[in-house]
Amino acid sequence: MTQRVELATVMDRLAVDEVVTDYARAVDDGDWTAYRGLFAAGGRADYRSAGGVEGDAGEIAAWLAESMLLFPMRQHLIVNRKVTFGQWDHDTGDTARVAADYVNPMRMARDGTASTAPDFVCGGRYAFAMLRTHDGWRLREVVVEEKWRRLPGPRPAPVIN
Repeated sequence: MTQRVELATVMDRLAVDEVVTDYARAVDDGDWTAYRGLFAAGGRADYRSAGGVEGDAGEIAAWLAESMLLFPMRQHLIVNRKVTFGQWDHDTGDTARVAADYVNPMRMARDGTASTAPDFVCGGRYAFAMLRTHDGWRLREVVVEEKWRRLPGPRPAPVIN
């Protein structure tokens, strides 16, 4: 690989990583305009494994805007990002896939509760499919694979030694 190709690959990795970070921030901040802007034309998302819906970016943004009202505090932690380029047929280096684990602590809305501590936490893996466009890297598809969740409820008694 030449230095020019290596530099281009590093730049693409950074740009793809930025899209994943922007995705998390848009959802956490409730910025549904920014969320929709992360998707390529025809981009879709699938949240069914987490009890959600599947659809195009506009439909999903509208669903998230409504359903996230239940969680006034939310924070995506997206880690262990595995990026691969050009995995689709006839690719010219303009596609990428990212598999990334997530932990998502959230605080459920409650009347008169001042605490911001999370009481709902879930985790799993994202599968992001991306496409290089004239506007930069954009999402073609987001699939959420929720693996676990902890719901609010009584906490177990502490262990006393």
